[in-house]
Formats: sequence, structure tokens, C-alpha cells
Amino acid sequence: MTSVINTEQKAHIIQDDKEAIAIAHELAAEFAKGDSERDQNRRLPAEEVEKFSQSGLWGITVPKEYGGAFVSNATLAEVIKIISEADSSLGQIPQNHLYMVEAVRLDGTDEQKKFFFDLALQGKRFGNAFSEIGTKSVTDVQTKLEPDGSDFVLNGRKYYSAGALLAHWVPVIASNQDGKTVVAFVERDAPGLTLLDDWTSFGQRTTASGTTIIENVKVKAEHVIPHYLAFERATPMGAMATPAEGIAQIIQAAVDVGIAKAAVRDTIYFVRNHTRPWVDSNLEKGYEDPLTLYNLGNVQIQVHAAEALLRRAGEFIDIANESGLEEPKVVEASIAVAEAKALATEAVLLATNKLFELAGTKSTLEQFNYNRHWRNARAHTLHDPVRWKYHAVGNYFLNGVYPPRHPWL
Repeated sequence: MTSVINTEQKAHIIQDDKEAIAIAHELAAEFAKGDSERDQNRRLPAEEVEKFSQSGLWGITVPKEYGGAFVSNATLAEVIKIISEADSSLGQIPQNHLYMVEAVRLDGTDEQKKFFFDLALQGKRFGNAFSEIGTKSVTDVQTKLEPDGSDFVLNGRKYYSAGALLAHWVPVIASNQDGKTVVAFVERDAPGLTLLDDWTSFGQRTTASGTTIIENVKVKAEHVIPHYLAFERATPMGAMATPAEGIAQIIQAAVDVGIAKAAVRDTIYFVRNHTRPWVDSNLEKGYEDPLTLYNLGNVQIQVHAAEALLRRAGEFIDIANESGLEEPKVVEASIAVAEAKALATEAVLLATNKLFELAGTKSTLEQFNYNRHWRNARAHTLHDPVRWKYHAVGNYFLNGVYPPRHPWL
């Protein structure tokens, strides 16, 4: 695994939003060719991830004053959607890297920003060791960061570590001596850090995820970010959801929209080329069936609506940032992201189910592997409960109640 992780070559530096989208389309065309095979064989996309990060797309949210393009969040969502339509695992893998770039931007010192932003622009990848299992809730962090002279020592066990197996650095969410949440950046070859390739979900099978074991890992003081600060004030991180904020959550929605678009793409191809008309329709071609047309039209409308809300959510995050993080603007952005995530979930589950209903029995054959779309959608949309998005949106518009400030909305 480590032999494919580039440590020398510097990544391309993208200059603006237009270039980011163009490169995403180029990569997507290549990534789509091996999507089904990687899923069927659970082959981790090591070479693809290397091309992905070397393309410069993993550095597009670095602020301009530190050498990055600092693209709009609407563009970021578009990039992830494009990649996810080609391969949703590849779309998900950089989520926590991009989240960490945002964490550094919001609460890192100037020296930390220079250091970690430079790594991102070089093409270095940040994985994640955030979530734990067996705790009372997702916010109950048992991993501990304790003082060790002028530095720290880290101990804990994590799961759902998407991207960690192919990362250069593994940021770890931990509780410090005061019980506050921090992020400790650990190099992947640090003594005491063990990454297990034990992800067994039926969906998102090639996200390079699994268990991370942290045993007496030494951490330099300058590699610790006071993450709790993001939730003590109004930021796009604190008032939005999932492993940690607006960027993480909008990426989740973008992955789902990408899967939905892939399902629609394959539905159209199969119905046009293979599906027979039902006998009672008295039609010559399956794609002439009026009930098929109605159902496909409904799916397409839902997916287009999800795309529109995704773009809108990105624009709201940008407005919040431009406002200087005024709380009302941050809350509006949080609600907009919740709306996008809710509809993306509905659209992707509809699209991946309707693929088989409209395409027919033949579409279930293993040779097509179309079930990967449903498996990926069903697994990925469980990332955080979308039912609480509806609650947050309704409570905001009906009662004026702001969503809670924690990583999960």
C-alpha cells in the first residue's frame, strides 16, 4: 500500500474555479472506466487517489494568501459531484482532507496554516480518525491526548476512517486534558499508529476505510488544532453537520447527488438498449412505455432539484464566509446545507431503486453490477440521520430555532 503513496512529486496547483471543474471532468472520465471492477473486487483505488491529489483538486480550498485557489463552495460541491458520478468512493475519500483544511483555516495558527496548507498544495493527503464505536453518542470522544513534556501522547481506537489507508497524515479527533475536542495530526508511519483494512460494508467498499489503533503515539504541540473553538462561535463548521461542518456536509450531499446521476445515466442506457415493453402497452420499444416515461421524468426532476439545492447550499456557505461569519448568515447556510442533504438522500434512494424497476430483471445480473449504485447510496446516506435535517429545517422556519453547534446537525 505504501509504495503507491507519492512522497516526492509536487502536485499541480489549480488557479481558479473554472480550472477545477475542467480537471474534475477529465479525471471523472478516466475514473468511471474502472468503477465497477474496483467495486466488484474491492480494489482500493490507490493509483486513482494519487492522480486525484496530484491533479491539484485536493488543494482547491486553500486560501489565496497561502497559495491556493480558495474556490467557492458551490464549485467544491460541483467537483465532488462530478467525481462521485464516476466513482462515489473516490468522491468520498477527500471529504475529511478538505474538512481538515477548513479546520486549519478557522482555528490554526499562522504557522500551522503555512505548514499544513503547504502540505495540501504539495499533494499530501489528510485521512481521518474521527468516529468511535461503542460509545453513548457520536460526540462522546474516548480517545485521549495527554501532556508529555512540551508535547503530547495520544491513545485511542477509531472506526470509519475513510481515506486513512491512502493518506500521508491521519488527523485524530481526541479529548484533551480539559475534556475539550482537539485534532492531533499524526504522520501515517508514526510509531504506535496502526491502520487496519477491515471495512466490510456492502456499500462505498473502496473508500480506504477501516479501524485506526492509536497506542502511545507522540504528537508535537504544533500539530494540535484546538478544534473546540469552531463550536464556541458561529462558523460554517460549528453550525453545520457531520464529521464536522458545512464543507463536510455539503460533500456528503454532493456524493449522493453524484450517485443519483450515475443511476439515472445507467437507467437511461439500459432502458434504451435492453428493456422490453410490457405486453399490455402494445408498443414496440421499452423506452416508449408511458409509465416508464412518467417514472423516469419524476426521478430526473428530483435529481435536478437536488443539484439545484446543492449549488444553492454552496452559495449560502460562501455568503456566510464573506459576511465575516455573522451568526444569522452562518445559520442560514447551515439550514441550506441541511435542505440539500435531505433532498439528496431522497433523490439518490429513489433513483437507485427506480433503476431496477424501470430497467427490468436483466439489469440485476452481476455482469452489469448496477446494484453498486443502490449499495453505495444506502450505505452512504446512513452517515448521519437525514430525519433530523427535516427537524432542523422545520424548527428554524416555524419557531426561529437555530440548529445546534456541533459537528452533527
